[in-house]
Amino acid sequence: MGRRHLIGPSGNLNTLTPCAACKLLRRRCAEECPFSPYFSPQEPQKFAAVHKVFGASNVSKLLMEVPESQRADAANSLVYEANLRLRDPVYGCMGAISALQQQIQSLQAELNAVRTEILKQKYGEATNNIISSSPADLVSSGVVTIAAPPQTVPPLPPPSPPPVLRLPPPSIATSFSSSPYTASPTSTAGYSSIILRGNVPYFD
Repeated sequence: MGRRHLIGPSGNLNTLTPCAACKLLRRRCAEECPFSPYFSPQEPQKFAAVHKVFGASNVSKLLMEVPESQRADAANSLVYEANLRLRDPVYGCMGAISALQQQIQSLQAELNAVRTEILKQKYGEATNNIISSSPADLVSSGVVTIAAPPQTVPPLPPPSPPPVLRLPPPSIATSFSSSPYTASPTSTAGYSSIILRGNVPYFD
């Protein structure tokens, strides 16, 4: 609470310490003061910054528009924005947000570079282990698997020879007539007639 209360002998409620807002504005801190729960008198610089940047009336309106469960967070946000605006009148909280975003991008790039280097180291160690190990070790460890040989297809049987056509034997007359080395009877008779004609005497 922003102020301390003391119950006297008569049962009256007495205010001992006003809140930071009422103390700065030099007014009596009432029971329904909107600043009392959020601006402690022990930290007067917070309300001083908020009052300088936003104004007391605007801060009171903002707090009344926010649900009561979120008013504490709203008051802290106003204090943060007011301090940044006083520190950087041009950009205010946007300057701080931009700087934080750049820092996040730089850290993300650095993280990606470290992850890439870790992957390179892991792949390098795995490659060295594969090269240095023997084939039997690779097979037993399951790094290299031996594929089963392909199944051989049995050769096809040779094609059967074509059937042989059996012709009937030729006749004797046909063989003699077709043979070029046998003389025909006609040719023999012709030669004999020529010889007989040659013996005809010319001087009779």
